[in-house]
Amino acid sequence: MKYYNMIKAISAVLLTSILLSGCFNSSNNIQLGNIDGWLSVNTDSTFNQPYIDIEEWRDEPVLHYYVHGGFEGTDTRFSYYFPEKGNYEGRFFQYVTPVPDSEILSQGAEGEADKIGFSVTHGAYFVETNGGGSGATATYGSGIDPLIGAYKANAACAQYSRLVAAEMFGEHRTYGYIFGGSGGAYRTIGSVENTDVWDGAVPYVIGSPMAIPNMFTIRMHAMRILKDKFPQILDAVEPGGSGDMYAGLNREEKAALVEATKMGFTPQSWFAHKTMGIHAFGVLYPGMLMADPTYSEDFWTVPGYLGYDSPESFENDRIQHRAKITKAITLNEGQELGLPVQAMPGQARGTADAAWQRMNGMTEELPVAFQLESKMPEIQFLGGDLIVKTGDAAGQTIALRTIKDDIVVLSDASSAVLSKLKVGDLVQVDNSNFLAAQTYHRHQVPTEGYPTWDQFRDADGNAIYPQRPMILGPIFAMGASGVVPSGNIKGKVIAIENLWDTEALPWQGDWYRQEVRKNLGDSTNDNFRLWYTDHANHADFPYPGDPNYLVSYLGVLQQALLDLSAWVEKGIAPPATTNYEIKDGQVIVPNSAEERKGIQPVVHLKANGSDRTDIKVGEAVTFTVVVEIPENAGTLVSAAWDFDGSGNFSNVVDLSDTNVKNNGSNIEFTAQHTFNEPGTHFPVLHVASQREGDAETPYTLIPNLGRVRVVVE
Repeated sequence: MKYYNMIKAISAVLLTSILLSGCFNSSNNIQLGNIDGWLSVNTDSTFNQPYIDIEEWRDEPVLHYYVHGGFEGTDTRFSYYFPEKGNYEGRFFQYVTPVPDSEILSQGAEGEADKIGFSVTHGAYFVETNGGGSGATATYGSGIDPLIGAYKANAACAQYSRLVAAEMFGEHRTYGYIFGGSGGAYRTIGSVENTDVWDGAVPYVIGSPMAIPNMFTIRMHAMRILKDKFPQILDAVEPGGSGDMYAGLNREEKAALVEATKMGFTPQSWFAHKTMGIHAFGVLYPGMLMADPTYSEDFWTVPGYLGYDSPESFENDRIQHRAKITKAITLNEGQELGLPVQAMPGQARGTADAAWQRMNGMTEELPVAFQLESKMPEIQFLGGDLIVKTGDAAGQTIALRTIKDDIVVLSDASSAVLSKLKVGDLVQVDNSNFLAAQTYHRHQVPTEGYPTWDQFRDADGNAIYPQRPMILGPIFAMGASGVVPSGNIKGKVIAIENLWDTEALPWQGDWYRQEVRKNLGDSTNDNFRLWYTDHANHADFPYPGDPNYLVSYLGVLQQALLDLSAWVEKGIAPPATTNYEIKDGQVIVPNSAEERKGIQPVVHLKANGSDRTDIKVGEAVTFTVVVEIPENAGTLVSAAWDFDGSGNFSNVVDLSDTNVKNNGSNIEFTAQHTFNEPGTHFPVLHVASQREGDAETPYTLIPNLGRVRVVVE
């Protein structure tokens, strides 16, 4: 129980600190939100005094009535965005951030990313909260209910919004739908498993209770071992490649790639190996070491751990460099130097892919990096520690994001520690603990339910590596959702998972589906869907990465919310769950849209009739295209080419052209392009479907892409 409480406290700190038609009158401000009505339906005494401090018409991003408030005696705040009465259809959409954040987070977003505009223009009011605020962060002995940040604050705000909506629009049945990604998926799932506040949910890029820290450690181990071999691996799995990604790898390299692939890492997603970094692991890593303080020493000194068994593997990767601090570098100075410092302007907040970046609390007055008196050796540095040897902060350890020449960039540190560091203090740059962490997943083998860990069992089912005293993943998951996800959903759920996700590895969507099936049995299909999106990663951004590899899944998320509301309110069943199988950790989907199902179009692209064509400079290539739309998933509304790899899809296909064969579900056309530069090219076709055939809307566009290889001699 002692260790359970300690780790629960750590996880809570990390993951909770880490997802005008006349119906209103501007003079009614003090009348909104009938307190007596609220007290009659609210049963949690923590939230018994709601208040409203702002209410006004706003024109941006669309005309809506804005209501802001909170609950007295708490840090919980909310924002409601109501449509005009004539556009209201009796529902709300509520976004849950990966970690408690701001209740005004969605203001200022544009286009596809605009949650307010999407909701208001689709008959719903939009709800967002700060998840309970700083006062909801529960640590061991604090007396704070950890469920406040998990789902209670969001539930209270959702329930109170119904009372406000009733005063505005009259008494009516108000349907509510909650959605969130990554850590927000944990919190969304916790909300619909443990309350009946919402009628349905759309959790997306879902992790399992074994996700943290293992989904990060597996990829970092592969990144260290394969750092020089990714180009040849990618060439093999690209269209027209050999298909043998293990060719040319030595024993250690092959083993690392096999290990990552069997754990669920999609081979094609290694295209981003230069930029993917370690994502949230820099934030999670200190907590992992606190929870398991003897692990790193065991790693280097005990048989069965890679550091002891194969020290030669780390000869060119380990650093233990001592030097004195010569300068403290502030945020502004770090930005001027081009360093990857925290809180860079323009970084997203409260999104599935970037919420972890807000967990540091760094300010401009505190240093974000230090310059040392000597340069460090050139190594692949994915992360490590700055150990303070002398001065007022002696004995303290600060996590590092990266090193460059004689500069160390900080990843996470408290202001109390940073304020004690001074020029002249002796420090040691050391990545020993970080290297040890990269195979932590080998020593976290769950008892059952996770086939991706079978690679670490012998023929009798026993773990082949030494196991740590505790399995940390479920307790980290509990820190986000309040409880470990069980699949006991209340209401209907459409879950979204992505095939190229490098953080929430794709098989975890199936893990949750199986948990739901255990609870619902034969009624699973009446209440649950799982849609896989191809060529999509973790980031819920309009532009999630290289457009020649990735598409946004925001349109899929928006369509899921609309389909969910139609399912609940009208009994209209949404498109079927994606058809897939899982083999050695890989989620495999059929090639045809008819078999694949879900809602995403499927692109079949050929160059001179093949995935690869070899031509001479100046020769033209004929591209043939078949785009398939799943049943009841809409029509093709756009298609555009990028022939030169620039990411600029300026060659737009005229879908009304008579040469385009269109029977609704299958669209066929051709194109020609002449290549005048030698080299290997990967032309890309980007397409999008839309349920109503609306090519002008920024919302509910469902994209996909196709790639082929053209070798020009």
